[in-house]
This record gives sequence, C-alpha cells and structure tokens, in this order.
Amino acid sequence: MSDFDEEDTIYVSEPWTEDSDAMVATAPDDTMVPPKAAAKAGLTYFIEIFIAIEVTEGWIGSQKEKPSLSAICDRLIYYAINDA
Repeated sequence: MSDFDEEDTIYVSEPWTEDSDAMVATAPDDTMVPPKAAAKAGLTYFIEIFIAIEVTEGWIGSQKEKPSLSAICDRLIYYAINDA
C-alpha cells in the first residue's frame, strides 16, 4: 500500500540511481512535463505511482526471498529505462 495518490508521478534527477533526488507530485494536465517545483529542482519524469506499485509488487511476488530496497530500486530503474 502506498502513502501516495496512485495518480501522482515520480520525478527523479538524472542519472537515475538509488541515491538520486526524487519527488512525488501531480503531473500538470496528464503530461510528462514536470510541475514547476520538480523542474526547478532539476528533476525529470520517472514513472507514475500506479505503475511503480504494479511493477514492484509483481517483481517482489516472483522472488523466492524478499529483495532489499536497493534491489527493488534497481529493478524499478531498469523497468523505467527499458520497459516503460
């Protein structure tokens, strides 16, 4: 369960790593253009919350052991780069 609205979007500084600055915000007018606060912080579109939840829950469910937060982050970055 997420503490964020599933319709919100994650914005992250590039290059995307687990140490990148990030922000969750509502995308203006359903576009990938970051809101002013994200743009001012140098953050770019990463992925919508609902997609991040689906990807991580599905991947975690397929693992024999619960992955570390670092591994989950790496998997989400891989998805955002290669499959989104």
